Amino acid sequence: MGRRTTRGWIRTACAFACLATAAARAEPAAPDEWHYRIAPGDTLIGLGRLYLDGPLRWREVQALNRIKDPYRLVPGSVVRLPLGWVSHQVAMAEAVFVRGDASVQREGEATPRPLAAGAALRTGDLLRTGADASATVRFADGSRLMVVPGTTLKVGRLLSIGKPAVPDISVQLIEGTSELRVPPTSAPTRRFEVRTPAVNLGVRGTEFRAGVDPAGERSRLEVLEGRVAADGEKASVSVPAGRGLVATPGGALAAPRPLPPAPDLSGLPARLERLPLRLGWPAIPGAVAYRAQVFAPNAPDQLLLDATPTAPEARWADLPDGRYVLRVRGRDADGLEGRDGDRPFELKARPDAPFTLAPVPDAKAYGDAVTLTWAQVEPAERYHVQVAADATFAQPLFDREDVSTPKVAVPLPPGPYHWRVASIAAGNDRGPFGDPVRFEQRAMPASPALEAPQVSPDGLQVRWGQLLPGQTAHFQVAEDPGFTVLVDDRRTTEQPAAVATPAPGTYYLRARTIDADGFEGPFGAAQRVEVPRSNWWLLMPAVMMIFLL
Repeated sequence: MGRRTTRGWIRTACAFACLATAAARAEPAAPDEWHYRIAPGDTLIGLGRLYLDGPLRWREVQALNRIKDPYRLVPGSVVRLPLGWVSHQVAMAEAVFVRGDASVQREGEATPRPLAAGAALRTGDLLRTGADASATVRFADGSRLMVVPGTTLKVGRLLSIGKPAVPDISVQLIEGTSELRVPPTSAPTRRFEVRTPAVNLGVRGTEFRAGVDPAGERSRLEVLEGRVAADGEKASVSVPAGRGLVATPGGALAAPRPLPPAPDLSGLPARLERLPLRLGWPAIPGAVAYRAQVFAPNAPDQLLLDATPTAPEARWADLPDGRYVLRVRGRDADGLEGRDGDRPFELKARPDAPFTLAPVPDAKAYGDAVTLTWAQVEPAERYHVQVAADATFAQPLFDREDVSTPKVAVPLPPGPYHWRVASIAAGNDRGPFGDPVRFEQRAMPASPALEAPQVSPDGLQVRWGQLLPGQTAHFQVAEDPGFTVLVDDRRTTEQPAAVATPAPGTYYLRARTIDADGFEGPFGAAQRVEVPRSNWWLLMPAVMMIFLL
């Protein structure tokens, strides 16, 4: 008797081991079936009361699953329940966030319709996101599925099973990437499944990402929290947090391997004041590309921007002012994306800084003051203008916030300077400064010191004081003090300069200095010059006497 009892226990243990192994590798439920995993204390009669649509339906379940004793079920084994025998209700899903060109195509309809936040999704719906679109779907059990740009997925089962209202949810990822957060639950029968061309992913409570390459050639799994059961055609693998795997249709499941580490984003600025956005971070060893995303603060479902650069830097053309979270992760050579690195930041780029007009970068301004000019910004009520000796503007030499016109004169001694301007809109809404502009203030070139011109038979000889290297003298000779009738007008570095003998009369002479960079200083005061008449006629009597002799 004892020997037979021992053999019975051995057979029971073997049966339990076989069933447990079969349960671990159980095929995903067919579309018309629901699979229930046996818990300790379960009986077919009890299951019938909770989940079946008739009190005696348990007998059919017993026959279908070839169960000998309806009161002695093996914990961990799986019981197949056709949906036609199961008491269930159809649940709904909802698009809680949509950005950009996202669409949904109902089963049986030829034309997709735009997807909007608040739209209900049902079994068979085909959801697509465009190149710059994203969406987040919330399911009846509280699970959330975030869909990145360039993704196509199909909503599978949305059911609530039996009296306990057990969720039975599935989606089919056709192409692209999705990120799923399934809240933990103590219910052993709850099921959420993500199907891909190469592997089916079953979860109870976890956070993971799933991806499918174009044409379904390869599927990816990246587990962030909890654990995911990955069922391939030939085997099943349990993937823990921090690991991922790559699978191909018909191929064996590779062993899960560690995900790339999170990047260090601590060096990124907390405040940005420039558009387009340009955010860089240290490279991750082994990463061949990155995924960079921008979310609204405290809203991880609201994906606003998404990029996959090959270098550790992301660029985006535009984003409204506000507070955001940057999320970055590395991607290895097989396409597995790693742990996330997050960095909150604030963008304050408006009102826009004006375009600076003058002086332009590295320009030279002359005189004892510089006139700064910039383009007028439409929402600006006034401007904040600063001039400093260095580009840090730690100690501005000129600092005014009440400039109401796009122009201001600033007294400055000669030397190098930097200037910048910012817009201030209504309500004291201050925008960022534009890029600093370097310029050099120079003293006005002094006009040449003209010497008294010498009158000779060859004309007027004009001289001036010594000029600096590279400078040129510009002098004019005119018949009137307004210099409208010019006798001579030349630029030269050689002196003396000869002016051909003009007719006797009064003339005016003036000069100015042209700097080496072509800047022309002011003309000096005009000098009056008298060219006398010739006295040769006084000698005519003497000449006549010589001829008469």
